[in-house]
Amino acid sequence: MLLTHELRTALRRNADMSARREQDHKPVVKFFTPDASAAWLFTELADDGDTLFGLCDLGHGSPELGYASLAEIQALRGPMRLLVERDRHFRATKPLSAYAEEARRHGRIVA
Repeated sequence: MLLTHELRTALRRNADMSARREQDHKPVVKFFTPDASAAWLFTELADDGDTLFGLCDLGHGSPELGYASLAEIQALRGPMRLLVERDRHFRATKPLSAYAEEARRHGRIVA
């Protein structure tokens, strides 16, 4: 399971705050492919329970802010057929904009 109840709650809380006013939240969760170079840092979860917002890096050297489907991420398989995992040790230390700027400089998410 990529998202626990607690993570969903935190992501929804950020989405609710963003709907009221612009916010630059710290990422709540990091996903990655253990057998490839893809990584995601998410700050928000939409009401539909599937659409996430955050920094997306598919491993092609051009990370970008955007939306992704939780269902699609859960269905992804890397070259060795491994599933996407949640980084259980990730703790955000800065807002998403800082991670995005750093990712643009390095061509990948550094977190």
